[in-house]
Amino acid sequence: MQLGWREAKAFAIGALGFVAAAWAAAQQASAPEEPPPKFDKAYLSNARNLEVGKDVWDQQCRHCHGKSAYPGKAPKLDPGKYTPDFVYDRVTYGFGKMPPWKDVFSIEQRKAVTAYIKSDNFSP
Repeated sequence: MQLGWREAKAFAIGALGFVAAAWAAAQQASAPEEPPPKFDKAYLSNARNLEVGKDVWDQQCRHCHGKSAYPGKAPKLDPGKYTPDFVYDRVTYGFGKMPPWKDVFSIEQRKAVTAYIKSDNFSP
């Protein structure tokens, strides 16, 4: 039995969708969640952590979340509403259109940017 071009196109799209779904499932399976780090007052106020966190913010985050970011690109942050665990989770695993940064930044960098966002020094 020969397929017409419409049927072949539908089959190809379906096959690509299946492959994409399988790839996404494999990626999730190969990247287990890390246990959340503990954020205590000493860690959150450590000057070195805040410096590293500001570097990560300036390097990556401010382009979407900062004052000069294109309006509507990403939400402006309101750190007073967030717990450190919430910030770390969003930075690590992403949310909505925000990509996960787990494979880009180290645990220490992700913890540090969390400390910076939660600090009095934070300035979007």
